[in-house]
Amino acid sequence: MLTPSSTRKRISLKEPMLIALETLRTHKLRSFLTLLGVILSVSTLIVVVSMIEGTNRYISEKVANFGANVFQVSRFPLITSFDEFLRLQKKNKNVTWDDYIFLRDNMRLAKTVGLQSGGHLAKVKRGGETMEDMGVVGVTGNMAAIDTREAETGRYIIDSDGAHRANVAMIGTDVAKRLFKGSDPLGKTFYVDGEAFDVVGIAKEQGSAFGQSQDGFVVIPIETYQKMYGSQESLEVEVQALDPEMMDPAQDEARMLMRARHHLAPKDEDNFGIIAASAVMDLWKQLTGTLAQSSIFIVLVFMGIGGIVIMNIMLASVTERTREIGVRKSLGATRRDILLQFVIEASVMAAVGGIIGVLVATAIAMLVRAVTPVPTAVPIMWVIIAVVIATGIGLIFGVYPAYKASKLDPIEALRFEA
Repeated sequence: MLTPSSTRKRISLKEPMLIALETLRTHKLRSFLTLLGVILSVSTLIVVVSMIEGTNRYISEKVANFGANVFQVSRFPLITSFDEFLRLQKKNKNVTWDDYIFLRDNMRLAKTVGLQSGGHLAKVKRGGETMEDMGVVGVTGNMAAIDTREAETGRYIIDSDGAHRANVAMIGTDVAKRLFKGSDPLGKTFYVDGEAFDVVGIAKEQGSAFGQSQDGFVVIPIETYQKMYGSQESLEVEVQALDPEMMDPAQDEARMLMRARHHLAPKDEDNFGIIAASAVMDLWKQLTGTLAQSSIFIVLVFMGIGGIVIMNIMLASVTERTREIGVRKSLGATRRDILLQFVIEASVMAAVGGIIGVLVATAIAMLVRAVTPVPTAVPIMWVIIAVVIATGIGLIFGVYPAYKASKLDPIEALRFEA
């Protein structure tokens, strides 16, 4: 309750804020029901944004990570439909060893041009242990400077391995743990589809992506790979640009060289694909953007409901405090003082609802990250935006009750009996 002395001067921002917080503390259940719409809307917004943000980071680090300043020349570009795949399958040519040699020898904006196979699912075995469907990838020696699979112990594949078509391999940690059971794999033999291979390196652990381990692989010389599985499949040329600023010019140079090698006329469509991490991320963000847009509708509905509830509660508060308003006006409070007080109270209530919504959403995001493979990350910028929006909702929907309170006649207000 306001004291007469406090009403002889214009109202400060601190006083109505304290009144609003006291009201929330005194009427806990009513306050919770009042702010439920704001809490749900802010929680929904933050949860959706945290899932999108977390997944974007995850895709960038785990899926679209081609290496520093690296893009890929392959048979297909990014494909978004089955019909497009069928069309390009008829038109596009395999990327061959000769394509790689041509790009390697002619590119001027590339630091390194490497080659790897698309991969083959193989059975790997040692003693009584067998692992099915392990990814076997063939690489050139210079892929060591590009590949995100790095050797932690031992070494990567080198050029002399390929020149001699040696049966040597760098293995992932899953293969090392399963086949060698704690012993040092270096220099020891295991079998890939019946062929004996010596381990020359163990890769750094890469972890999992969406619950699937990324460490179940075997990297071998690409010449050995083609000796085992043939040379008819399309390959992937990995190009590392000179620096980040040269990524686009390097892609243009690679496209020009490939078009010249494939004898394409100026109006002909590319019959190969060039894929960069940025393109993968752009496509992914388009997909998640659809989810974000649909969630905005839900957020707006909840925000609208929350704003209406706040307005109704504030109108009820005006009725309950009619005599108080009359006392304040009789002691010199202006319409502006009364208007400011109720607008600030509504804004503070909504801001508290927004903060609670952020806390609830953060807890949900942490729980989702802990018990599911879905990554989440709560961006601070969106936390601030959500609280500001919630405060704005309180401000907008608090104007009418505040206006109604400021218009009360002091004499009539003093006569009012609740």
